[in-house]
Amino acid sequence: MRNLLIHADASRAMAARTETALAIGRRNRSHLSFVIASPFQQFIATDPFGGMYLAAGQLAKAELADQELAERLGTELAREDVPWDIAIADGDALSVMSLAATLADLAIVSLGQPNAPMRAGDLAMTVPVPVLAIPESGGPVDLDAPVMVAWNGSPQAAHALRAAVPLIRDASEVILVTVGADDGRIPAQDAMLYLSRHGIHADFRQVERGADTAEEVLEWQAKAIAPGLIVMGAFGRPRLRETLFGGVTRYLLEAAPAPLLLAH
Repeated sequence: MRNLLIHADASRAMAARTETALAIGRRNRSHLSFVIASPFQQFIATDPFGGMYLAAGQLAKAELADQELAERLGTELAREDVPWDIAIADGDALSVMSLAATLADLAIVSLGQPNAPMRAGDLAMTVPVPVLAIPESGGPVDLDAPVMVAWNGSPQAAHALRAAVPLIRDASEVILVTVGADDGRIPAQDAMLYLSRHGIHADFRQVERGADTAEEVLEWQAKAIAPGLIVMGAFGRPRLRETLFGGVTRYLLEAAPAPLLLAH
């Protein structure tokens, strides 16, 4: 993970994204690319007769705010020991990040609320790289804490696990959690063998669902493990309405108790 892409904005969640990128960058000798998305199209108005008008005053104000954000972020990063750059790109956050991610190894964003302009799940469905989503109310990723892998034996879960290797090699423990029978196309034992060849020795927990939903079971497991990172695959319909464990992914995308690594 030598090329990290970070969504930059003026929200309070930006601090956790920055600290996460710095922590990963130091361990992987990464270059950090911060992108500020500026959808200038929103300042163009039309009338019923086909006329188009530019809200020049609002546009200038937005451009000034973006430049101030870039300068403020640059001042903070100048004190760090990781190489970085900052770019301001025209377009909405999802489009800008999707394009920039084509030459990145990891995209770092905030988890986002259901009505957010860009949601982590939507980005994970459009880019060929893993997406690390940080809960807006949480802190940066802890690379030394335990890691919980939501495993269902799907190719998507295997892809997410493979992408996670650079992030989980220093974890105090790695636990693959399966809800119900381990009857996916890829057995958990094969996943654990793959990790072992990277020097990562994982444990496996097969938890029966009983009368509970899969998301309730995984939530309880997450509370018991207290992971610094949750790894899971993602696939589904547009906007991830139905995904890896059905309601599980939907729940985690809205209320993950820890940073969430998604890969499609």
